[in-house]
Amino acid sequence: MRRRLNLLLRTAAAGLIAMGSPAIAQEKPGFRDTPLLPGGKWRVHDADRPHPPVVTPGAVPGAPPSDAVILFDGTSLDAWRPSGAEWTLKDGAMTVPPRVQGGGESLLVSKQSFGNVQLHLEFRSPNPPTKSSQDRGNSGIWFMQRYELQILDSYRNPTYADGTVGAIYGSQPPLVNPSRPPGEWQQYDVVFERPRFAADGKLVRPAYVTAFLNGVLVQNRQPWPGTTIWRRLAKYEAHGDAAPIQLQDHDSAVSFRNIWVRPLPEAAASHDYRGDVK
Repeated sequence: MRRRLNLLLRTAAAGLIAMGSPAIAQEKPGFRDTPLLPGGKWRVHDADRPHPPVVTPGAVPGAPPSDAVILFDGTSLDAWRPSGAEWTLKDGAMTVPPRVQGGGESLLVSKQSFGNVQLHLEFRSPNPPTKSSQDRGNSGIWFMQRYELQILDSYRNPTYADGTVGAIYGSQPPLVNPSRPPGEWQQYDVVFERPRFAADGKLVRPAYVTAFLNGVLVQNRQPWPGTTIWRRLAKYEAHGDAAPIQLQDHDSAVSFRNIWVRPLPEAAASHDYRGDVK
């Protein structure tokens, strides 16, 4: 009886497979007889090409996706270390502390190091503004503690072009100035690609940045000329594959909230160089 039942089950399964039942077996969608894509091993519409990992997006725009590293969620500064005075935490935001007489700056440095990243960050300049030009709502995002993307209150605030908000500081002005008035929250969405160096320390490929400010493109995969240096030409010096993100203290009470990053794989930035790089 058992042998007859097993035979019936096998016969039924074979019939379901022959009919293409998804409950038993399903042919992979795609093709295996199409042309090979240039420079790779996959065919056009290749049935065997691996699928991308699934990431759950945030519930609302600006919320971190499921694979994000949370650097600040409004409750704790545990992901950071200050170089001087503690930054203040109030109402879900952290703020650059006031400098005491004769005191130095207090940079905020992430405890974790990163290379290629997607970053989301929201900031707010003091209101009402009390200063002008580079002394008004000034801060900055320093990728790998070397490459500064400028933060500044640039709403009706004239300053030099490569020092306005959205600039690669000291080098490349933003494409446009989509600033909101002081006191309003603004947001950056940035893709940073780290530089590559050969084994002898020679630069093989510069860093690149793509940046949106308040949803508007301000840098379009712009090459970074090197480490940011005030009033001097930027230049590269070889360094490791990962380093902390740093927020600048420029003696202005700029506030921050909702900071997260997504570390990106090498494949996200490997399509434009070849050779021995690190």
